[in-house]
Amino acid sequence: MPSRNKNIGNFISPLAILKKEIHPLRNQLIEHPVFFKIQSLKHLQKFMEYHVYAVWDFMSLLKALQAELTCISIPWIPVGNPNIRYLINEIVVGEESDLHLNKEKRISHFELYLEAMQEIGCNTTPILNFIHALQKKATFEQAAMWANIPHAPMAFMQTTFACIQTKQPHLIAAVFTLGREDLIPDMFLQIVHQLEKEFPDKLKTFKYYLNRHIQLDSEHHSHLASQMLEELCKGIPKAWQEVQKAVIEALNARKHLWDAVLEEILDKN
Repeated sequence: MPSRNKNIGNFISPLAILKKEIHPLRNQLIEHPVFFKIQSLKHLQKFMEYHVYAVWDFMSLLKALQAELTCISIPWIPVGNPNIRYLINEIVVGEESDLHLNKEKRISHFELYLEAMQEIGCNTTPILNFIHALQKKATFEQAAMWANIPHAPMAFMQTTFACIQTKQPHLIAAVFTLGREDLIPDMFLQIVHQLEKEFPDKLKTFKYYLNRHIQLDSEHHSHLASQMLEELCKGIPKAWQEVQKAVIEALNARKHLWDAVLEEILDKN
């Protein structure tokens, strides 16, 4: 809902209003106690073993948007708004085929995260079994059950897929733009940096993943995604109310995921 500041008469965009509304909840996530409790390599391993599912379904959100906003079938036909097609395709390039740490090949951010997990010594069997089942054409639910995914990441992914299944691009774009991977605090990077001093050969890929993701989000993708969301909400009655509800659900799901990781870490102490 467009608004004007009564004091200075400046236009306030609906997106700016939404960001102000959800700021307290986003702040809870950025300041979540789980980040204060990650003090060892084992703690970081457990964090990553849960977080990897959020990295995977972030890619699913991305591809759901591309499927809704562009033509991915044969024969090709022009679909939708060319400006929106550009925005989503530009984001896909960076997320699905970014530069690898060695600069000699391309890699998706999910595959990069898996490499980081293996380097750190995480248990990657559940996520690899999950992906293998999907490759064998299992449904999302079948793959999750076969891989014995823990309850918390499973619940998180179910929230994401409920949004995807609406097939409403403005809702999917909202969760993608405002509910996802920019919720990693600077303090977490400092913890990873300290752990790297103790384990110099185990965190290179993970640090690269974090820095690359932050760089792309802050310098390019966040701006593109915000533009896309604003374009998609044009002409839809009550769009911003619907968007706010979807984003709050996504942020609450992330909080429950962090709560579960914290509980796991405290149990290991």
